[in-house]
Amino acid sequence: MSETPRVSTSGNVTVLVVDDQPPFREAARAVVDRLAGFEVVAEAESGEAAIEMVDALRPQVVLMDINMGGIDGIEATTRIAGAHPETMIVLLSTYELGDLPPSARTSGAAAYVNKDEFGGRILRRLWENAGDPTFRPG
Repeated sequence: MSETPRVSTSGNVTVLVVDDQPPFREAARAVVDRLAGFEVVAEAESGEAAIEMVDALRPQVVLMDINMGGIDGIEATTRIAGAHPETMIVLLSTYELGDLPPSARTSGAAAYVNKDEFGGRILRRLWENAGDPTFRPG
């Protein structure tokens, strides 16, 4: 766990950032911090920590890296989506969409975004549209 979790009291959309690489967590936090109406409430560096934090914090959005040691992002997404279907999970990685493992599509994630393309406008669009219609479970 990278920091002490906190609950938003501002009415913002709450976001959990999950990635095993500190530079990407910092970059994702910076994107969310600049986006009006969104707030990072915690960061996690593993799938195991992400599952625990979602159980405790109930963030509205999880930005989930796919490749991590231990429980990877796809397995963590499957578990979180099963327990908290109200949570929008966005898978992030460097894969091209066509190169994603098949289990990514059935994990319960609302969308996939290549890390190189992730930004505030994309996050806001995903939130406002409840995910990405081109990447739906099943």
